Amino acid sequence: MSNITALFFAILVSLFSFGVAAFFYSWVNSQPSSNKTVHAVGALIRNGANTFLRREYTLLARFAGVVAVLILVFLPQPIWHGNYTENITMAIAYIFGTVFSAMAGKIGIMVATIANMKSAEAATKGIRPSFLVGFRGGAVMGMSVVGASLLGVTLVYLITKNAGAVLGFSFGASSLALFAKAGGGIFTKTADVSADLVGKVELGIPEDDPRNPAVIADNVGDNVGDVAGMGADLFDSHVASLAAALAMAIALDKGGGNYTIMVFCFGAIGLLASAIGVLMARMGKNDDPTRALNLSTYITTAIFGVATTVATWIFNFEWRIWGAVIVGLLVGTIIGIVSDYFTNDNKNPVRYVANASKSGSAFTILSGVSYGFLSVFPAIVGIAVSALVSYKLCAPLDPSNPVYGMFGISMAAVGMLSIVGMIISNDAYGPIVDNARGLVEMGNLGDKALEITDSLDSAGNTVKAVTKGFAIGAAGLTIIALLGTFMSEVNVAAAERGVAGIENFDILNPVVFFGLLVGAAVPAVFSAMLMLGVDRNAQRMVVEIHRQFKEIVGLKEGKEGVQPEYDKCIDIATIGALRELIPAGLMAIIATLLVGFIGGVNAIGGFLTGNIISGLLLALFMSNSGGLWDNAKKYIEAGNHGGKGSDAHKAAVVGDTVGDPFKDTAGPSLNTQVTVVSLVSSISATLFLTVNLFGK
Repeated sequence: MSNITALFFAILVSLFSFGVAAFFYSWVNSQPSSNKTVHAVGALIRNGANTFLRREYTLLARFAGVVAVLILVFLPQPIWHGNYTENITMAIAYIFGTVFSAMAGKIGIMVATIANMKSAEAATKGIRPSFLVGFRGGAVMGMSVVGASLLGVTLVYLITKNAGAVLGFSFGASSLALFAKAGGGIFTKTADVSADLVGKVELGIPEDDPRNPAVIADNVGDNVGDVAGMGADLFDSHVASLAAALAMAIALDKGGGNYTIMVFCFGAIGLLASAIGVLMARMGKNDDPTRALNLSTYITTAIFGVATTVATWIFNFEWRIWGAVIVGLLVGTIIGIVSDYFTNDNKNPVRYVANASKSGSAFTILSGVSYGFLSVFPAIVGIAVSALVSYKLCAPLDPSNPVYGMFGISMAAVGMLSIVGMIISNDAYGPIVDNARGLVEMGNLGDKALEITDSLDSAGNTVKAVTKGFAIGAAGLTIIALLGTFMSEVNVAAAERGVAGIENFDILNPVVFFGLLVGAAVPAVFSAMLMLGVDRNAQRMVVEIHRQFKEIVGLKEGKEGVQPEYDKCIDIATIGALRELIPAGLMAIIATLLVGFIGGVNAIGGFLTGNIISGLLLALFMSNSGGLWDNAKKYIEAGNHGGKGSDAHKAAVVGDTVGDPFKDTAGPSLNTQVTVVSLVSSISATLFLTVNLFGK
């Protein structure tokens, strides 16, 4: 296979994925819906989500414009020192990346706010029709997002043949994803926490009771946080994995080889496998939505494994690289299984926490935190083993060149993210059926439909925890590969200037250790800033909910014709999220630049290492503990340990409230934060090498 053939194969597969997305969108849109209440509430959710997204993207467009100008002037080196065409190319690629990332979020909102209404009404016919609408709605996003990421990277490389431009595209995707995920996460958890604390804990009313002024904001939040935000997040992870692999493949291909071809070929095969997987997805005879979602993932994994084996044999690719890809794929599956064990209400950890809730909320928190920390160990070990095995597999290709081993790690990340189209489909399914459950309750579609959507929602929570663990694990391998990309970029710049490059980072070097400590601290500060944003915003919304229940006559009693002022809560969540989304991300970027200009490239090596370890640990802990508390609450609501309204239920709601910003705000934003600082380091490598106080 020639280079140009691989590129056109990737473009064709991307276009095919868009075709699958268009087919599913048309199918979902054609499903019947006639309930006026469902339509009215669905319109409120859609309008609220689109309004937030428009205001968020307007703010982020200004931010991206400022960053693009800074890139134009300073990167990869000051425009007055180097080749100005490289600066222009990187700035354009950055803008291209932000636009594609924004499109990922917009597509998700567009389909999710239709699929939730269709899935709600399909629940009146049975669990299978409702499941299929929810899943195919999520698959529109999965196919569109991954098709756009593969197409974007392919086009940038096809036009520029430049690793720096690909990294610039990835930085654009990552920076927008960081703020989109943070903003959406703050919005959704502001509403969720407020609605739960006042509705469930204080008043004892159902989760999606239309009397609650925050209930529409909560449903809007599911879309802007879990759909638009997560779509941008996984778009960023997929682009970053391809960018890291391509940057090293381009360097290796100068000595002869077809490594660049392999990156595009395997990326396209992964998307093709995901497309086949979503087309085959069905619920089996046992009507178990969790099993159906997991089975689709395993089928996609198997298709990718077989197809890459055949491609490696036919095109005479390097079998060691294929081995690294399969290692990443298998470890990703294992991380998903571990996340499932700690978050599935059929497993012991969730049931133990639910039982502990009978003794009060303190025991809910204590047991959930403990299991959350336990869940970190197997996932981190899996990432470590994957990195070690893939490095050792590929390093013998040229023992004198460490880039081969790091390229193996980058291809393991490509392997882990190869089925990301299916992962996003599963992930977007969650908030769609969650919204559908609320619409069933508000539209009075009957107890049977409510029972069906409860079952679908529980499966969505379980699978969402699995997909988040998978995404964090893949980000872990990707950023380890980006550490190799940073070293490669530094060494290229060093060779051009006739100075010594770097082979490793010695932690006994005080400059490296300085960077290590600062890098390890940044994820904790980043998480705290996001969760404090949720805290401040939720307190404002709780005050507003209390005001409405006090001042609107008949609201608490549910008198006919009395409606809460939903727009006030949506406005509080929107304004607060937009106010809070920039500082945390900006702090991480500024910290990276300061460390680089103070300690140079060695300090940045330590900074990235500390950031990776601390960021992965906190991300996995918060994602899994939050998912565990959520499903412990749902397990009790299913009638266990006293059921709804019991003391155990109230304690579990408190645990879920603590876990909400863990799993939906800080946790999933952390892997994007680590990716962003890694990309900032790579594209600023030349600056850090030449402008610093204490480094090389």
